[in-house]
Amino acid sequence: MEVKTAGASLDSVISGFNRRIAELQDLVIARNVYPASSVTDLLAVDAAVKAMELQVQAIKDRLRDETLAIPKAKKLVDAALKQQKKLQDMSVYVPSHVPERMSMLNLDTNKCLFPEGTQQNTGFGSFKLEEEPAALPKEKKGRSPPPLWFITAEELDSLSGYMRGRLTVEKINAAINDMVTYAEANAQLIFAPKKKVAGDLWEKALEMRDIAMTEGIRGKHFFLETDMKGPTLKPDNTGKAILTVLRHLGRVSETRIGPHRVIILLKRP
Repeated sequence: MEVKTAGASLDSVISGFNRRIAELQDLVIARNVYPASSVTDLLAVDAAVKAMELQVQAIKDRLRDETLAIPKAKKLVDAALKQQKKLQDMSVYVPSHVPERMSMLNLDTNKCLFPEGTQQNTGFGSFKLEEEPAALPKEKKGRSPPPLWFITAEELDSLSGYMRGRLTVEKINAAINDMVTYAEANAQLIFAPKKKVAGDLWEKALEMRDIAMTEGIRGKHFFLETDMKGPTLKPDNTGKAILTVLRHLGRVSETRIGPHRVIILLKRP
């Protein structure tokens, strides 16, 4: 029995050695399949995997930043929408065509006023024009400009269709801009020194000063019906309709002084 047991143990040891030898042979074969490139390929795979991990981490960081920025972006969008709404509301008060307020004024004053230091007609020698009237209004420092008070679409819609006619907000507001230009030109003529007023306009300047000192007009900006020379407001049926609408909406008032029809610009209450 002892001999048989010893033989079985020896067979087991030999079998174990044989299995180990076979495993070692398989490992050697697997190692020597691509002996030149196996290590390099494994290093390249490792580097590629690490690079992909870094890219994935960068994507995660960017997504986190974008997620945190979403509330701020929503606030900016809300603020932009509110600002857009304010601008839309303000655009109602601005006519589609607003010519330069001073273009006509500069044209008129260049014709009416002499530049500083320019000598007047030397044919008169030392002849002096008549003295300015004692009631000449004195220009105040920081004289306010004529009131520029546009109308809104709601105001125009509140009028009857007969009064409104074919007038539009843009056309009426462009006419208001013309009226401000006329009134500013008259104000400059009224307050201009005598030496700056052309001789052929001196009589008109005196007449405008008399009107400016009239009770009810004193201290206000105005123009005459004869000043209505465009580009929008003219003494035609459309111009008369515009003045009717503006009187009804409280933008102007009218009076008559001598032969002149005087239109007074009213301020916003």
